[in-house]
Amino acid sequence: MNDQANSVDERYATTPATLTSWSRQDTTWMLGLFGTAIGAGTLFLPINAGLGGFWPLLILAVLAFPMTFFAHRGLTRFVLSGREGSDITDVVEEHFGLKAGALITLLYFFAIFPILLIYSVALTNTVSSFMEHQLHIMPPPRALLAFVLILGLLAVVRCGEQVIVKAMSLMVYPFIVALLFLAVYLIPHWNGGILSTASVVPAPSALLSTLWLAIPVMVFSFNHSPIISAFAVDQKRQYGANADERSSQILSRAHLLMVVMVLFFVFSCVLTLSPAQLAEAKAQNLSILSYLANHFDNPTIAFAAPLIAFVAIAKSFLGHYIGASEGLKGLVLKTGRRPAPKTLDRMTAAFMLVVCWIVATLNPSILGMIEALGGPVIASILFLMPMYAIRKVPAMAKYRGQASNVFVTAVGLVAITAVVYSLIP
Repeated sequence: MNDQANSVDERYATTPATLTSWSRQDTTWMLGLFGTAIGAGTLFLPINAGLGGFWPLLILAVLAFPMTFFAHRGLTRFVLSGREGSDITDVVEEHFGLKAGALITLLYFFAIFPILLIYSVALTNTVSSFMEHQLHIMPPPRALLAFVLILGLLAVVRCGEQVIVKAMSLMVYPFIVALLFLAVYLIPHWNGGILSTASVVPAPSALLSTLWLAIPVMVFSFNHSPIISAFAVDQKRQYGANADERSSQILSRAHLLMVVMVLFFVFSCVLTLSPAQLAEAKAQNLSILSYLANHFDNPTIAFAAPLIAFVAIAKSFLGHYIGASEGLKGLVLKTGRRPAPKTLDRMTAAFMLVVCWIVATLNPSILGMIEALGGPVIASILFLMPMYAIRKVPAMAKYRGQASNVFVTAVGLVAITAVVYSLIP
């Protein structure tokens, strides 16, 4: 990652930019953050959140922005607290030592790599369902389809980090329009859906239990921690001492955009589909868009919904690959081996291709993978580690005493305990 950082556009290595004006690069990063977050988790959020009922969903909607913004701002500040050009694995080693650095690098990899596996499954299911139900053709064998799709995405990855971020930011524009169009299109089809559960206020114990188990999926749905390290490194290179302030501005705009868009889409879906239909979508292991395409007898929606899902999942795959490859390369380097950068890139890509292909072929439950694999490690890296660093690391002492620290820590603990509880037979 450091090799990439040092080779990026030289204009960022000169005089740090000021905060007087919003630049095109700021917009590119804002949309890149949005693009990383909006993917399989978002497209499955209406299903899991809707199944919990109206009142838990309303509370989760209120918590969405602070939960997302404060956590990612904390992780960004953690990376910014390190030396110039240091990515997250380097900063952990700098602050906590070699052994802790190796452990966090391992956790960082296992926080992000399972998400790539989830996207591989979701992408294969989306394309297969589109070919079968909309194109009315028999999909190729699942193993072949998964291999071609993943190989195509890895071909984009080979173009480099800056190309990935720019490609994702460009893909965001049509995606925002399409998601907004779909949410508006569903308005005439609103039949109450989840409102059927609003008349009954759940008991406090039942409400807390539902929220407790729903928070890990909510965390995953808005998570874009895999790209935060690259984002922070670029902000420090470009803005120097002003990096904290400008990165917070970019994060707040990105989070406001994603929360408004996602919640409008979620509520439009759950007001259209009944709890029974949401349960059916979960049983079929499909994203909400693929289910809507099969549900409506409308050629436009039937073709548009799977294509939107494809774009969303593909761009999130690209964003998460940056973090996953960063973690894997860090693990290799911490073993003492020093392969040439190109060799390391090829080894990483080959490993990702093989494992993603195998998992996509096996087709495990996506929501089950989110709950079992994504939640606890993401919560540890995104919520708890930066808060621990604020208390222990002198470079982050200036952030102590903020109420947001308590909130982020509490959400992280809730997410971890909920996942552990859900795994108990």
